Amino acid sequence: MTSVTRRIWWCSFLFLVACSRTEHAPADESVNTSPAAVQPVLAFPNLILRRPIILTHAGDGSGRVFVAEQEGVVHVFPNDDDVEETTVFLDIEQRCVYQDNQNEEGFLGLAFHPRYAENGEFFVYYTTASAPHTSVVSRFRVSKDDPNQADPDSEEELLRIPQPFWNHNGGSIEFGPDGYLYIALGDGGAANDPHGNGQNTQTLLGSVLRIDVDKQEGDKKYGIPSDNPFVGREDEGLPEIWAYGIRNIWRITFDRETGICWAADVGQNLWEEINIVVRGGNHGWNLREGKHRFDINNDGSGSGPRDDLIEPIWEYHHDVGKSITGGYVYRGKQIPQLVGKYVYGDYVSGLLWALDYDFDTKTVRGNHPIPGNIPVASFGEDEDGEIYCMEHRGEVIYRFVSSEQ
Repeated sequence: MTSVTRRIWWCSFLFLVACSRTEHAPADESVNTSPAAVQPVLAFPNLILRRPIILTHAGDGSGRVFVAEQEGVVHVFPNDDDVEETTVFLDIEQRCVYQDNQNEEGFLGLAFHPRYAENGEFFVYYTTASAPHTSVVSRFRVSKDDPNQADPDSEEELLRIPQPFWNHNGGSIEFGPDGYLYIALGDGGAANDPHGNGQNTQTLLGSVLRIDVDKQEGDKKYGIPSDNPFVGREDEGLPEIWAYGIRNIWRITFDRETGICWAADVGQNLWEEINIVVRGGNHGWNLREGKHRFDINNDGSGSGPRDDLIEPIWEYHHDVGKSITGGYVYRGKQIPQLVGKYVYGDYVSGLLWALDYDFDTKTVRGNHPIPGNIPVASFGEDEDGEIYCMEHRGEVIYRFVSSEQ
């Protein structure tokens, strides 16, 4: 059996197993939990990629797909299911640290400048080999001679972030509709947020940052947007911070129609959660886990609901899944019944859903299971707004299609 045949067989097996599963989110009569008429199918079956962690596009009208491997290599290829070869767009594997037993490090973020077609700039987040447990955010540029080849010597480091532990690195980077770069950082790792980073706005950890990559201010290689919440209030928080109270977002994405920022924050003891990230918002960690008090030592040190703590819009218990993977609000054209719904999954249970949230009433109307048992490591989106998901076990990438006849 060839590797491609084996992967197709394995994916088919997982799909059949998943269709027989009955696990769902906790019952809530006000929430529609009818299955979504959507299914994942194997995309790019002729490609073998190591630990695909990011799938994105350059927004330049080329329709190309860029896939980053966690080891530090970025591939580019046509968006064609029959594609058999990729071109290495960027290889920084020697600069990047990744180990299987410390698998929350490595190449974790890739975002193309909104004006990439003009300036050829893109940005990466990775764990550097130049210092222990240290994340960097860097700018690179495409080669002047080949649009499918980046210039590896063009690296300009913007941020260097020491991490106390190997886990909870965050690493999701996205440009918002305002043209600024958003960077999601975890609380630094270990359990219980031992350094209290989630509620400490004098550290970058445990926060979502927002920076201007088109400016430089003082000794920084970037600018600070004037409407960031702590600008002019440095005694209360660092000016880069947009929101805080974060445990380990995986990942942030922006709805390409509304501009709203969605984030899936991985839980610890009992609850996984989905948040709408807002300016200056305190999203609760480590006082809250999901919509619940989080007591480190069962000593009452956590918090009940408070006006200054933003509750997630959705949560699920560890009876359902134990590591949320955030996706995208679907805005493609191939699956009309999915439009406007937030597609996400759980890495441990392999379950997938499409969340239907009503912003007017601030309630969840539906959480629709998607057939498929896929331990989703990450989701991706192509230039047309079609959604993909990646899983490491079989080095497989899926796309979503309608299952309605």
